[in-house]
Amino acid sequence: MMGLLVSAQKKGNEYMLFFLGGQSNMDGYGYVKELPDSLTKKMKDVYIFHGNTVVDGTTEGGGLGIWSKLQPGHGTGFVSNGEKNTYSDRFGVELSFAYMLKQKYPDKKIALIKYSRGGTSIDSIAALDWAGCWEPDFNGRKGLNQYDYFLTTMKNALKAGDIDGDGKANTLKPSGILWMQGEQDASYDEAVALRYYDNLKRLMDLIRASMLTDDLPVVIGKISDSWNTDEGKVWPYGELVQYAQEKFAKTDGNAAIVRTTRYYGYSDTWHYNSEGYIDFGKQFALKMIPLLK
Repeated sequence: MMGLLVSAQKKGNEYMLFFLGGQSNMDGYGYVKELPDSLTKKMKDVYIFHGNTVVDGTTEGGGLGIWSKLQPGHGTGFVSNGEKNTYSDRFGVELSFAYMLKQKYPDKKIALIKYSRGGTSIDSIAALDWAGCWEPDFNGRKGLNQYDYFLTTMKNALKAGDIDGDGKANTLKPSGILWMQGEQDASYDEAVALRYYDNLKRLMDLIRASMLTDDLPVVIGKISDSWNTDEGKVWPYGELVQYAQEKFAKTDGNAAIVRTTRYYGYSDTWHYNSEGYIDFGKQFALKMIPLLK
């Protein structure tokens, strides 16, 4: 993979670079029509590369994307063929996260790389056929899984050089990781849930390595439960994954956790409502800012 600090004869703008990853509550199920006016427009000096999501084993299309100004529509249903983005009527944490960072750092420019897929686990044992897993060593169908598509997303995003179209090569400064995932690992069995801390730690270290920064700040979104099933709990082993997430945030040394998810309303059994996603992005920013060097 090419280096993150892109140099050329003509030096362009420097951007703070963040990776956003995970499963469906990182995809985003908020409704664009319910956004406040402050989040409905294309954001100045904020660009996003949203990697096209595919199921494990797909040989074409995974990780395709283009750099574009951040706008609503990067929630579930978003697709890209590498030449054109097709926006959905949904949004995730990216809007309010970037908005809050711009309030704190009005003179900074922000670049987001997003790749997430609903239903994905880290542990391959818990992988759903229609979703997949992030386990780096898992030799899935045709040898491809979500970690591979993440790497492809990063490669495609970074080879662009000039992300804002001004004809000059930009510098992308690795600044942080947002991770919202764990629900699927909390739904399979106790053994998978008990492995979550080790799986999470290894994956975050590898994502950090891909961004060439060993101590890159990581903010974890704590999974929550809607209790909207006949049995009560949606995630049978949720407490074990929550414990693992808290352990990671406490022991990592450069990580934090967003806990406000427990108070969010739901639009269905699994996903927060629009108000929840707006606050979620804000809380990600508030947790990330103290970690930034």
